[in-house]
Amino acid sequence: METMRWEGREFLILDQTRLPGSVEYIRCRDHLAVAEAIKRLSVRGAPAIGAAAAYGLVLGAMGLETDDPGEFLAGVERIAAHLSSTRPTAVNLNWALGRMLAGLRSAGPGKPEELIRVMLREADGIYREDLEGNKKMGRLGQELIPDGARILTHCNAGALATAGYGTALGVIRAAREAGKKVSVYAGETRPLLQGARLTAWEMAREGIPVTLITDNMAGYLMARGMVDLVVVGADRIASNGDAANKIGTYGLAVLAREHGLPFYVAAPFSTVDMNLRSGAGIPIEERSPEEVTHIAGVRVAPEGVRVWNPAFDVTPARLISAIITDRGVVRPPYEKSLREIMKEGIGD
Repeated sequence: METMRWEGREFLILDQTRLPGSVEYIRCRDHLAVAEAIKRLSVRGAPAIGAAAAYGLVLGAMGLETDDPGEFLAGVERIAAHLSSTRPTAVNLNWALGRMLAGLRSAGPGKPEELIRVMLREADGIYREDLEGNKKMGRLGQELIPDGARILTHCNAGALATAGYGTALGVIRAAREAGKKVSVYAGETRPLLQGARLTAWEMAREGIPVTLITDNMAGYLMARGMVDLVVVGADRIASNGDAANKIGTYGLAVLAREHGLPFYVAAPFSTVDMNLRSGAGIPIEERSPEEVTHIAGVRVAPEGVRVWNPAFDVTPARLISAIITDRGVVRPPYEKSLREIMKEGIGD
């Protein structure tokens, strides 16, 4: 499935707020439309947000009315700052925008139309590398998945959350492609039901057996011996291995430890923020109270009730059995193993 595509001078984004009811694309003609799509979760998932922001920056550059190289660069930087402000937790957003700006600056002074072509090539590269990296991550990660495994996942870390194929779901796809008989338990993922709406939809489309559970069933599922491992994605990973992911992930990690189950995090290395010493420094996005008080536009809580709605939580590294990246599978101590594969990547 295509989460996004560049088409002429427009950028199309699959509107995930419409799934699974209908498959509709948002046609973006400027960076403001991309920024709004990111903010309202029409496009979501750290890698997908990064790729979308890169293309949004190209659209913004195309709308600048200047032939002066300095004014053009300043305008692109302002657009990047606007796109960066849409969602604070996913590090891939700023990583992709930083890479776009670095590529633009290294191209040197030039005519805007030439620089826009440079930017579009860079955005295409980010998209293509994410897709290829996800497939590599899947091949590496599936080696951790035994034949017949019953896998619990949370939120949606599939093709919909990336340029394609997926991170956590990419590992599951790769296991199935390797001939392993695997099945999935998808936590519904309150309050926005990404597991129910998106993960269940992806798995069903591909013929991978999937069972939907409410989030508060996970502990009993493990106690009954009905699940063999947990694999989730991540929006930001600190240099010590602490990982931010959709709210509810931390609770699953605690439950997995209690029941002696492996707990794996799958994410591209671009999700690792080596500038953060621990998860305490990860900014946690807080979203609208209406996401909790309403379901599908219908109020389910009393008028005026106070709401706390963090979109993410942080799982401590001590609860993570391994981190699956496109550069390799790393294990504790993460301060050492993540730094080692970072150095290997620099040398590639």
